[in-house]
Amino acid sequence: TTIVIWAKTGKPDVAFIGNGVLAGLVAITAGCGAFNYAMSAIVGAIGGVIVVFSVLMFDKIKIDDPVGAISVHGVVGAWGTLAIGIFARYDDAFLGRENAGLIYGGGDAGPFAQLALQATMILIIGVFVTITTGAVFAAIKATVGLRVSEEEEIEGLDVIEHGLPGYAPDAVTSR
Repeated sequence: TTIVIWAKTGKPDVAFIGNGVLAGLVAITAGCGAFNYAMSAIVGAIGGVIVVFSVLMFDKIKIDDPVGAISVHGVVGAWGTLAIGIFARYDDAFLGRENAGLIYGGGDAGPFAQLALQATMILIIGVFVTITTGAVFAAIKATVGLRVSEEEEIEGLDVIEHGLPGYAPDAVTSR
């Protein structure tokens, strides 16, 4: 992540570096029992690259995600889930066979069986998350509201909620 954001913007970015660490961890979580060490490193590194482009894309299309949570957990989580269908080597008690990943031949079920299953699960998870979060946000909007007042937004919720600013005065600009 550090190399990619540095090459893209001309400087390292601490927030991206933190999200890169999280992205690597999220990417390998789903398949950690099925990947070998080398594949874990590859899947995590790809997740670190994906997170940069995902955050920049969501910023470009004006999706409000200031900490990159959609990119880290949603996009890179989907990558990690799909990566099982590509890189799974060991049966982790859920796959039901060794060499289930595409690069290992897919085992007895065929080369694309695990990859197709993982893609199906991404769709199912996406539908579930969309419905449940939609319901939760609708309930919040109907009860306490989703937005703070403009005054609270300008003053900052760190001050209002915790009594202290979250950033040093020189870090906050009026741009």
